[in-house]
Amino acid sequence: MARKHILAVPNFSEGRRKEVIEAIADEIRKVEGVKLISVEPEYDFNRTVLTIIGEPEPLKKALINMAGKCYELIDMREQKGSHPRIGALDTVPIFPLRNITLEECIALAEEIGHELFEKYKVPIYFSGENARTEERKSISFIREGQYEGLKKLLEDKTHPDYERRKPDLSVDGKLSDKYGATIVSAAMEGLTAFNVFLATEDLNIAKEIAKAVRGPSGGFSTVRAVGVKFPERSGVVVSMNMFDCNKTPLYRVFELIKQEAKRYGVAVTGSEIVGPVKLDHLINSLEYYLGLQGLRKDQILETHLME
Repeated sequence: MARKHILAVPNFSEGRRKEVIEAIADEIRKVEGVKLISVEPEYDFNRTVLTIIGEPEPLKKALINMAGKCYELIDMREQKGSHPRIGALDTVPIFPLRNITLEECIALAEEIGHELFEKYKVPIYFSGENARTEERKSISFIREGQYEGLKKLLEDKTHPDYERRKPDLSVDGKLSDKYGATIVSAAMEGLTAFNVFLATEDLNIAKEIAKAVRGPSGGFSTVRAVGVKFPERSGVVVSMNMFDCNKTPLYRVFELIKQEAKRYGVAVTGSEIVGPVKLDHLINSLEYYLGLQGLRKDQILETHLME
């Protein structure tokens, strides 16, 4: 029987303390049947994204153990960073990778959410295909106000938005002071983190271009984007989470950003994929830029080593 594999891309709210990041990542490395593909800390955002592949039961065990280490070592009362977040372990998204269905991943996400709550009493929000309401399919809705704003809102049960915003699982309907809350989800496609670099120090230009790209303000429905400055490099960045690179390919977003940048007389100096990416998402950009017709994946020699 073919082995089943799931992709998980958890995001925790620490990107600066190397010893904390390594201690959390070690909880994944310890579990047999799970492979930690990448550890991507981002200093300015003060968050780290892990990319993990594993069989269902070992993966669940690794994620539960990793969560415990996040809750132990990260205190949301002290955490600050430029990336939106509501919890120490902010998100636990899982996706079918090989020989497994979306329905199986949805069921596993339910198990993970309930075990996290039962073991650690951390408030849980279900998102993606596990969302209890249409609004909660989007993590941006859940994260609105971030830890500080959401925590304050939930402390007032008479607030008109209390019922819409309270956790799906919680002890008292509030956020944990230390842990915040964790968002658990399953979906068909994992996100691709994509940065495009601009030859300007004007952060407002990056923000305006990000507004043109992201779905809620008129851009691509599968893209979320922000304009940011990375202190370690010159220029500014349009930083994106792309949630479906089949519907919205990388090349299409890259070309739109180049067109928007021309309005401001600004050059695009390059781009960056943060963390792993699916081969298919690179192939469709290769086909576009080279004008390839009828390219088959099995023409790429290395794909035969993957079987």
